[in-house]
Amino acid sequence: MKRVLCILAVVLAAACSKPEIIPEEGPQETESGSQDTGQGSGDQGTQKDDNTRLIPVLPYSGNVPEVRITVTEKDWKALLDAFNKNNNTQDYIPVDVQYKDGSQTEEVRKAGLRLKGNTSRRYPGEAGNLNHVHFGLHFSEYVEDQKLLGTSRLDLKWFKDDPAYCREVFCYDLFQRAGVWTAITAGYTRLWVKIGNKETYMGVYELMEHVKGDYIKRRQNHFGGKGGHLWKARWGANLKDPNAWMGADDNKSDYTYELKSTEADFPAAKVQLQEFIRNLNGKSGDDFFTWAAQAMDVELLLKTYAVNVVVGMWDDYWNNTNNYYFYFNPAGKFFFIPYDYDNTLGTSHNCGAQDDAGRQNPLKWGSSDNPLIVKLLQKPEWKALYVSFLKELCAGDFNAEASMARIKGWHQVIGPYVSNDTGEDMVIKDRPASWGNHGEYRILSSGSNNFFTVKAATVGAL
Repeated sequence: MKRVLCILAVVLAAACSKPEIIPEEGPQETESGSQDTGQGSGDQGTQKDDNTRLIPVLPYSGNVPEVRITVTEKDWKALLDAFNKNNNTQDYIPVDVQYKDGSQTEEVRKAGLRLKGNTSRRYPGEAGNLNHVHFGLHFSEYVEDQKLLGTSRLDLKWFKDDPAYCREVFCYDLFQRAGVWTAITAGYTRLWVKIGNKETYMGVYELMEHVKGDYIKRRQNHFGGKGGHLWKARWGANLKDPNAWMGADDNKSDYTYELKSTEADFPAAKVQLQEFIRNLNGKSGDDFFTWAAQAMDVELLLKTYAVNVVVGMWDDYWNNTNNYYFYFNPAGKFFFIPYDYDNTLGTSHNCGAQDDAGRQNPLKWGSSDNPLIVKLLQKPEWKALYVSFLKELCAGDFNAEASMARIKGWHQVIGPYVSNDTGEDMVIKDRPASWGNHGEYRILSSGSNNFFTVKAATVGAL
């Protein structure tokens, strides 16, 4: 019921109000005079291991990459029919995909395309009259071992509820800058969809790495192997009940914990997860701390959560038991994988323990009943480490001036391409989502309502 109330509040609020449109400030440059685009390991402060950074915010070429999807009218109709029968359809249709970055072009014939999203799902529209929707691309759905950019899957996400065209991109870039290699990478692209002979320019989209097999392979040296068990956690995944709803990925059921790796391994993976949950909840004191130090990468997890909290991610594990993956490596070690960061940077909401994502105490971010982070912070040394990560972020890459300059640099590049054939989301605006409970937050102008400044003051009070 709690999840239903939160979702209903978001949907109803989004339907009832729109933010006031205020002209955007002009793009700025960094102190060195060049735009910080978050391009990869070549930028100061970005992820050191470029191996894990599949998708830069913007490529070294300085272009906004182009993705062109071509589909027959018959196959597009099949997608619409599947949606009309079940708006949560996971069905794929065959498409051709072209990716272009400057003079470099890659093409994949007969890739799979499907709709993605939860509460954001909607009818994609007819040929020549399309709506912004999220897409998933699976290059090996019909032809084995096909890849684009070296991976078998990519996701395309429109900037729903983010008039500033930057929130999720910023967050994943910040994870990389902080050395949180478990986070996926994401960047900007321009998208065209051609159905039959009717082509629609969809505008600027977010191109995202997909969490599955190639994601693990790319990070196998960090994880300590690629043969472990990958899980997706949906709402209610509080890591408390070993008898919670678990299942292997079947494209039909919304399991609380869904195994995304080899389905045949589900019985063993379930036993492993159940044992982890029992230990997480059953152990206490020094016994728990000793077990935790062996069972997970505590430092990495605390750094992950420091980023999670500074960006104001309230729809997460700690507060709303939602939106994360996790991976047990071949040796059984647990790794937390952050996911879905569009409702951040001042898009605040009354949900769980939260009513202000900027001012909420980072030590009491969510429910004390959710054990994973709460129990780790009971150890003074780990609590101090978490606080130190928060303060390092606010003094460094999350600093207000640096953050605003970085985003404005991105806007300068993507701005000319935002206007699109759908007629939606045509202007970059410094606003949080209209349904949020703190519409005063800003991320592109200084002042008492600047989210970066407010968060730094909250962290500074610890």
